[in-house]
Amino acid sequence: MGLLEGRVALITGAARGQGRSHAVALAGEGADIVACDVPRPMSTPTYPLASKDDLVHTAKLVEDLGHRCLPISLDVRDAGEVNAAVEQTAEEFGRLDIVIANAGVVTTGPLVDVTDTAWDELISTNLTGAFHTLRAAIPIMRNQRYGRIVVTSSMGGRMGIPDLAAYNATKWGVIGLAKSVALEVAKEGITVNVVCPSTTQTAMVQPDPDAEVPDELVKRFLRTNPIPIAWLQPEDVTRAVLYLVTDPGVITGSVLELGLGSSARMH
Repeated sequence: MGLLEGRVALITGAARGQGRSHAVALAGEGADIVACDVPRPMSTPTYPLASKDDLVHTAKLVEDLGHRCLPISLDVRDAGEVNAAVEQTAEEFGRLDIVIANAGVVTTGPLVDVTDTAWDELISTNLTGAFHTLRAAIPIMRNQRYGRIVVTSSMGGRMGIPDLAAYNATKWGVIGLAKSVALEVAKEGITVNVVCPSTTQTAMVQPDPDAEVPDELVKRFLRTNPIPIAWLQPEDVTRAVLYLVTDPGVITGSVLELGLGSSARMH
């Protein structure tokens, strides 16, 4: 029997990358999965956003492990869509034990070149999207007197990085959101924690997985990492998420900084 047998997990940004890795790993530990993704088009990200086919593939990977997967196309910027997904989860599964607020986008460039549209798309997806997700899920968890929430931030939420000021602002923001909410629900059997991965090899940084990454980009990533590896793999982040969602309830309000390999710091 897995560590999450009988649990139900809702994951945003689940169609690929870190979200898909989390979905598959949690299913491997016995959880049923609600996989949410496929936002409406955005004009500023320079890479393709997740597709319906991506989401269907995640669902198949979960089902191949013998567990249910409910794929829901939604945009976390829309509170109504998020609320409906949580309501559907409660109706179909009868519970909601785990939420991983993982949906996010990135755009780069000096702050003076960031358009209002780029700013709005970053804030509404990365920060407001997490707010929508937590606000919708917490009432169900309160009724259960149980919940495990993990919010995806970034090492960009722990430091300044040139050409990422707007993105980093959202990632600093979700840390403040999560740490504050953790204090609000700590006595109700609900934990809220944050993972802050360094650069992770997903479609955000490598849209074409078969394309060679430019040497200059690899060197840029290496300059920020004490361990001589350019980036994490999604599965590295998933190990930290599993640690937090299987916790018996003694860790909350923590920020887990993920370096490379097995290096990490918790605050």
